[in-house]
Amino acid sequence: MDRKIKAIWDFRGPSAAHTAEHYQIHLKEFAEVEKVPFEQIGVEQYSPSHSIVYMVITEPNVKKVRSLLRPNRGEIYTENP
Repeated sequence: MDRKIKAIWDFRGPSAAHTAEHYQIHLKEFAEVEKVPFEQIGVEQYSPSHSIVYMVITEPNVKKVRSLLRPNRGEIYTENP
C-alpha cells in the first residue's frame, strides 16, 4: 500500500482564510482535470493571519502535484484513530 502524503500550501496575511478557501476550489478543479486521485482536500485556519489548504494524495502522485502546483511543504499523512 502506498504512503499518503499531505501536500500543504500556506497563506498568510489578513485575507489568508479567504485565499485558502478560494485555492481549495482550484485544487479540486486541478485534481479533476489532471485525473489526480486524492483522499481529501481541506482548509485549516491556525490564526486570523495564517491558513493552509491541503491535499492528501498517494506517494506516486507527489511528483506531478509538486512539479505543477509547488506546495510549500508536505508531510506523511496518518489518520487519527
